[in-house]
Amino acid sequence: MPEGKESLEWLNYHHLRHFWVIARRRSLTQAARDLNISPSTLSQQLGSLEAWLEQPLFERRGRQLHLTEGGRIALEHAEIIFRTGSELLDRFRRPHRQEKPTLRLGAVGPLSKNLQYDFIEPLLAGRQARVVVVSGSLDSLVGSLREHALDLVLSNMPLRTDQEAGVFNHLLGEMPVFLAGNVVYERRARRFPEWLRGVPLFLPTRQSHVRADFDLLLSQADLEPDIAAEVDDMALLRLLAISGHGLALVSAIVLERELSSKALRSVYRVPGLTEKFFALTLRRQFANPWIEEVVASFRRRLKALAKLPATAESGGRRQRVAPR
Repeated sequence: MPEGKESLEWLNYHHLRHFWVIARRRSLTQAARDLNISPSTLSQQLGSLEAWLEQPLFERRGRQLHLTEGGRIALEHAEIIFRTGSELLDRFRRPHRQEKPTLRLGAVGPLSKNLQYDFIEPLLAGRQARVVVVSGSLDSLVGSLREHALDLVLSNMPLRTDQEAGVFNHLLGEMPVFLAGNVVYERRARRFPEWLRGVPLFLPTRQSHVRADFDLLLSQADLEPDIAAEVDDMALLRLLAISGHGLALVSAIVLERELSSKALRSVYRVPGLTEKFFALTLRRQFANPWIEEVVASFRRRLKALAKLPATAESGGRRQRVAPR
């Protein structure tokens, strides 16, 4: 225990700053180069900080340093401390150069671009923050979130709490799921999903929770789907829906414009099937009030979209095509 700790609580911000650089570079050697000090000196300073906090901050895996649980907590506080310090300098030394806060947003690759736009649009309209959007796999984005390179991750699936302790799932809302296309298939008196026999389908890949639930519905009805294409890109799935070559399994937000304008000939809401959307963060509560405002606005948007009609067949002259 450092001398005098019981009588005087203080924090060496110089050492904390050096820890912050190491955490960002994930390499003591590279951090020492950035700071223009020797690796041995930097290692001693890191050791002093760890002794003061009574916590190991890093563990080595191969050639890279990875934050321990204590290191993640320390980095979270360091980010807040230095961000606040920068804002203090801007307020008094550079009053005309105050920079807007930056929201670093991760979006799971297949996530609808409409969804991403609807989330950041209030920020753009209000010019409350600069927005950085990064796409990637859920695993890679959660890794960046844990390293504090992202503030929030948008996802259409939650994380298992037993696998990702410390990452919290905030439910943003859920959307109805439709079978939609630019051609009308004769359903006659058959019930869903029986009338889908022989109908060409465009489906999300099996990594999607919606696809898994849809497969279960068909399996329970002992129905083998006629799959024309499987894609993990929602923009492509939208194009396939309006192509007139089959029906696409999509949530309402993917076809927001087409559903609102009734541009599609066939829109059938799949009973009992919804797609949920989540914001993943490292905190139980959102860190900034303006993020809370955006999330609240986005939740209202999802509720409005969820009120779209359950079934529709309209839009110009109907073209009835018997299932093959």
